Amino acid sequence: MNLLIMWRPVLEILVLWYVAYHLLVFIKGTPAVQVLRGLIFLIIVFFISLFIAQRLGLTIISWILPKLFAVFLLSFIIIFQPELRRGLAQLGQGSILGMFVREERIIDEISEAVFMLAEKKIGAIIAVEREIGLKPYIESGVSLDSKVNSELINTIFMPHSPLHDGGIIIQDGRIIAAGCLFPLTQNPRISKTLGTRHRAAVGLTDETDALVVVVSEETGHVSLAREGRLTTDVDRDSLVRTLNNIFGQPKRPRFTLRKLFVRKK
Repeated sequence: MNLLIMWRPVLEILVLWYVAYHLLVFIKGTPAVQVLRGLIFLIIVFFISLFIAQRLGLTIISWILPKLFAVFLLSFIIIFQPELRRGLAQLGQGSILGMFVREERIIDEISEAVFMLAEKKIGAIIAVEREIGLKPYIESGVSLDSKVNSELINTIFMPHSPLHDGGIIIQDGRIIAAGCLFPLTQNPRISKTLGTRHRAAVGLTDETDALVVVVSEETGHVSLAREGRLTTDVDRDSLVRTLNNIFGQPKRPRFTLRKLFVRKK
């Protein structure tokens, strides 16, 4: 019985933490974040004002403030009712079905961009981050933090573009950086005839678990690098199947309170 009494508050804390954590994850990136910011600011101002009033013995203000807080809270909800409604709608889209739709769109955008570049024989290198973070390589490039878009990818790799010679990194379903520098492989078994992009793709997968897609500037062929191995002459179906396998695998969310309050461009 004593053990049950001891574990009860621990269980309650774990349940509350789980609910609060997933609520924050769900509303991250939705209009509901704006409402949450305002509510937090309002609550902080209220408690500071109430504390000061009580410390100074201002009894009337101490009595009025809780009443005003309820009115302000109700007014706040009414004023931001459209944002709350859109936020709840986006929460619904964040279901398992919504995640599948989002991942399918990302895969379609990547494959379309890759084979458009291949058709034009424009070299490209695209890394998809998985469990091992690519922060050092992200910092070597130019920060973008944009939605995955085939037109944007094509623009980045256009000849004579400032970011043409580097690679792009996709993190959490967004193009996080472009013009990134990847390490060249030192594996002696890799063919010496491979170009710099292919050697950089294999080099990145030697050190991380990333998946790297390469488009050859000379042949227009598409290759896949993974776990230090390079698969050449990949067709669209194989690329989509591989990307489906990557995005379909569970990934531990890297969530912080700071990310919750940083707006996506």
